[in-house]
Amino acid sequence: MSTEPPQYPGPPDPDDNDPFKKQPPPPGPGDPYGGGTPPPPYGGDPYGGGPGGQDPLAGMPPLADSGKRVLARIIDMLLVGVVVWLLTLLFRTNEYDLDPDKIEAGKSFGQGLLAAVLYMAYDSYLISKTGQTLGKKWLGLRVANLNDGANPTLQTALVRAAVLWLPFAFCCACVWTAICGGWSFFDKPYKQGLHDKAAKTVVVTVN
Repeated sequence: MSTEPPQYPGPPDPDDNDPFKKQPPPPGPGDPYGGGTPPPPYGGDPYGGGPGGQDPLAGMPPLADSGKRVLARIIDMLLVGVVVWLLTLLFRTNEYDLDPDKIEAGKSFGQGLLAAVLYMAYDSYLISKTGQTLGKKWLGLRVANLNDGANPTLQTALVRAAVLWLPFAFCCACVWTAICGGWSFFDKPYKQGLHDKAAKTVVVTVN
């Protein structure tokens, strides 16, 4: 009789509860466990096509239309922009004036920094929770890890948001945002913005 203690399953992996995470294809006939030839594992190099040349997008919804992505971003910018405007009034960091001699560089930088922090917090929190900002949710879009289709972790979402929003604290913020997000119009084959490339994410439609 074995004296080894019984083995109990460990705590469930939170990623397993993600309804959007890619699942292996159903097993085929041929072996006692119903598996046939085991499918190649998910999670290979997302830019190298995965093991055996497997397409990383296999098992995921279609990639989102870049035009819809831009519209969702504009909605998010308007929503957060209202909050930024109210806070800049409250903390007196809004020094944009018609008279350029009255603009204080320190306060202008403070407004840009406040905007960058709020945009990053908004993006990172919602993307890590559901894969969707409000704009993306209303337009039926979602951010997903390219390697497994799951919602990005907070760390991944923060990297993605930082690449997109940090320039708001400095000059040329709107130009950078247009370049970063607009990259998806030309990127092949995953329609990634520069922030998606940094975080290894894609934007897909929600079924």
